[in-house]
Amino acid sequence: MAGLKELSAQLQSVRKQIPFATAQALTRVARKIADAERTAFKRHLENPTPFTVNAVRSYGARKSNLKAKVFVMNTATSYLEPFEFGGQHKLNSQALLNPKNIKLNKYGNLPRNKLSQLKAKPNTFVGEIKGVNGVWQRKKAIKVKKGKKRRKRSANGTRRERVKQRPPKLLIRFGDALPVKPTLGYFDRAQVMANALMPTELSRAMAEAMVTAK
Repeated sequence: MAGLKELSAQLQSVRKQIPFATAQALTRVARKIADAERTAFKRHLENPTPFTVNAVRSYGARKSNLKAKVFVMNTATSYLEPFEFGGQHKLNSQALLNPKNIKLNKYGNLPRNKLSQLKAKPNTFVGEIKGVNGVWQRKKAIKVKKGKKRRKRSANGTRRERVKQRPPKLLIRFGDALPVKPTLGYFDRAQVMANALMPTELSRAMAEAMVTAK
């Protein structure tokens, strides 16, 4: 029967297109999830850098490997995990660097290598003053204006007390890692989106595949 043969051929064509359509659907869903995760980083993280936002990546599926993946690069995973699971801030050094009187970059962070640069300056030092440990800047002593007479000796012949040096300025305070409240919802968002988008994207991909099927 001609009709049965045609139907069988159509079914064979559909069967051949299923892996390709599935791969297309998985890839589109992964890309949409990745875009949504980047947007979430911008909303839920305080002024994140482009490096952090773009750490979300994805790769598509192939008809020979029906697996698409959305992931965060390892270099960013370590310091982003507390924002997903809770815990403490990931420290790049032995202590939390809390800038006080120092210029930050446009993302509100301490510029890279700034600590090393400060340590190398002759007018700065790392130490503890009155229980506060950090990087300090020595201030210049108050100079006596030209033409100003020297202070006279006191009545008993001793010199008057010298003007005290101005106290150092705290540039960066060292502290302990602070607790982080989970705010990202990375995995929950990905799961919800995958469940909601996959049926529609698969139907769309199958329809496109059938149009181009031979």
